[in-house]
Amino acid sequence: MPDQILYLFGGDRPWNSTAWVTTDDRVRGGSSQSYLTVVNAQHARFHGHLDTTTLGGAGFASQHTMGELHLDLKDYEGIVVSIKGPEKADGKDYALTLKDTSPPPRRDDGREKSSLSWEAEFRAEKPGDVKLTWDKFKPTYRGREKPDAKPLNTADIRQVGLMMRSFFGKQDGDFALNLFSIAAFKHEPHAQEERGGDDDEGEDLVKAGVVEQRRTTERRAWWRALCCGLV
Repeated sequence: MPDQILYLFGGDRPWNSTAWVTTDDRVRGGSSQSYLTVVNAQHARFHGHLDTTTLGGAGFASQHTMGELHLDLKDYEGIVVSIKGPEKADGKDYALTLKDTSPPPRRDDGREKSSLSWEAEFRAEKPGDVKLTWDKFKPTYRGREKPDAKPLNTADIRQVGLMMRSFFGKQDGDFALNLFSIAAFKHEPHAQEERGGDDDEGEDLVKAGVVEQRRTTERRAWWRALCCGLV
């Protein structure tokens, strides 16, 4: 059976560029740039240029949602990113980011402060769905994993983001990720699975009934033969 989908962006919740804001490495003196361009209600494009020379091999370019979403996704299994075709994807590594806490107060100059994010990396190899189950999301701070972080609170997702980064010098240059949607998903069990195998059990009961009926018929035939002096 197909997965049950809750669209967060795209699908039945049209893309809206005003719901997203930019956070690039320029806040740290870098030169990377990113944009989220809404082509139409069902097509958004996360694109820009990742520069790794200014910061000596590091760099990032990202877009994230504005404000706090407070999404309750605890009944879902993860996030599915639907990459648009038919054109070939750029083959680069991206990260979908989540936050489950409120952002810290901005600096005196208006810049955002760094805070813990949950990142799930994926490669845009071809058009299609990329499923990111919750265990794929790793707690990170400034791109480095924080294994001592508390578990992700999927009942209160406050921010969703898209990030292109160098992954410590592995990639740079122009990038473009064309998207249909970002959605939460969960497996929708088949009716037979929900009954815990009742169909199989019912089939066994039917078979047992047929056997018992056959035995009863044979016993009756034996008694008739006995009464008639045939046995």
